[in-house]
Order: sequence, then structure tokens, then C-alpha cells
Amino acid sequence: MKHDQSLHGCSGAGARAKRSLSVQQALEWAFGVEKAQLELPEPETDGGEPQSFGLQHVLAQRAVLGTAVDGGRYKLGSYTHPDAEVIAAIVAGLPDSLGGKRMAIRVAELARAGMTPDWMPGAVPRCVPVAMKRNRHGDRAVSEVVGTERALVDGKWRSVEVRACPVRFSPDRRQIDSARQSYEDWWQALDWVRDGLSTVGLLRDVKLSETMPSLQPWTRRGPGVHR
Repeated sequence: MKHDQSLHGCSGAGARAKRSLSVQQALEWAFGVEKAQLELPEPETDGGEPQSFGLQHVLAQRAVLGTAVDGGRYKLGSYTHPDAEVIAAIVAGLPDSLGGKRMAIRVAELARAGMTPDWMPGAVPRCVPVAMKRNRHGDRAVSEVVGTERALVDGKWRSVEVRACPVRFSPDRRQIDSARQSYEDWWQALDWVRDGLSTVGLLRDVKLSETMPSLQPWTRRGPGVHR
């Protein structure tokens, strides 16, 4: 679900009123509403130095030096709020230990779409036939010959086929665990972004709340509020 959370016009003659948003809401506003773009760090040169400095590096330097952040930028005729630029810059700086560039792109794409990672709610491994076939009597599981036995049929011993229905688990436990691990990785990235934005302190019109998505919504006991 997308959030139409435009902050244009928040400034006035008096003190600037900040709007409280959770980190997930702030990301969805920055990437979905303001159309902020990631400026990922450039690959290193042979000398080990970055080829160029991205916005994240510039913002970090300004935070250290206490200098002001430039206003939002105009791209293709549209204005991007400076807070959205700050948020995108922090996301671009996700460390490799949390997934680096790949996770930064994932966080931005999910935020732009207003989505939460699919953690397969309600999924449990279920035993199902490997294949099904349909005839005039309806759908039936496909069976295969797994051996032969001798049986007494109409007073005579005959060899008869022993058939069994191959089964599989769908979804299997590995699929469920993988989906939920991916969700937790995304949650850890959001937590890092929230801490980074709070530490840098460069947001003008947005105030981050402490609200986080549930860490483990499948247990119904995770911290925060699941959306």
C-alpha cells in the first residue's frame, strides 16, 4: 500500500513543523512519492580509491563538517525534496555486511512499490502429489510402478504391480525459511537506515518515529507494528 505523503509546503514563516513517519513510511515517501534515486558508490580503481564520490559521501562529509545540505534537486522537470535525497543517500551507503548495493536496490524497489517482502504468511509444508491427471472421473494423482508381488487372484497365483503415488512438499521448509530470512535481512537494513538517519540528523521536514515493522511477523511476537 502506497502512502501519499508529500511534504512540500511544510515550511513557513515560523518554525518548521516536522512530520513524524516510521522509517518504512519515510522510505516509501522518498522513493515512491518524491522519486528519489539511488546514487550507489562507484567501483574502486586499481589504486584502491573510489572513481568518484556519490551523494552519500557528500552528505556524510557535510554532517561531519556541520555544513548545510543543498536544497532538493530538479530532475526532468520534477523537484525532489532534500529530505528524500538524504534518505536515498543513507540507503545507498548500506554496508556489505547487510547486503550492500544489492540490498540498497531491494530496499528502494520495495519502497517505491509500497511493498513489504513476502514472508509467505500462513505457509506450512504440505504433502502433495508430484503430478496429477484428469479423466472422466475427475482429477487423480499420477502413480508409478514401484515393484511386483505375487497374489492369489481367482484361485491362481499371479504377479501384480505395486503402484505408489510420488509426493513432494510444497512449499517445502527451505522455501519458507529462505523467504523469512530474506524478510529479516530487509528488516535489519531498515533498522540500519533508521539509525543512520537519526545519527546524521540532516532531515528538515521529516521526524523518524521508533516504529518498525515486525521483526518476525510469523510469530506474532516481533517488536514494532507489522504493516
